[in-house]
Amino acid sequence: MTPGDDAPARTREGTVALGVELLEHLEDDELPLPELIDRLETVTTSPAVTRDVLEEAERRGVIDREDAIVRVHGSGFVRFDSQVVRREGDFSCRRCGATITTGHFVRLDAGELGPFGSSCVRKVTGRDS
Repeated sequence: MTPGDDAPARTREGTVALGVELLEHLEDDELPLPELIDRLETVTTSPAVTRDVLEEAERRGVIDREDAIVRVHGSGFVRFDSQVVRREGDFSCRRCGATITTGHFVRLDAGELGPFGSSCVRKVTGRDS
């Protein structure tokens, strides 16, 4: 099982909305396409849905793609004091697959994303690139 395969059941539209919102909140101004896709794999591992997220984000002006570089024109960033919730339990990090006992969940309008370990939540949001 790859990280993200145990995603909560969402509609395709809900998954696309969550992916676009994640991109809107990235703190990176520019990313190579493979790094951007690495972040999106925390939302979906489906290449077709990833493509839908990228197309919708581009249509909304959230990103611009040129060759293998993506410029991010997001409207904000994740506020760690109010948008990241910590929960204790037995989890697998959605980014790296590590077993964790403290899960960090990112609350976005389109839904909740996680769990992540403490360093992976920062990587996913672009806080630590």
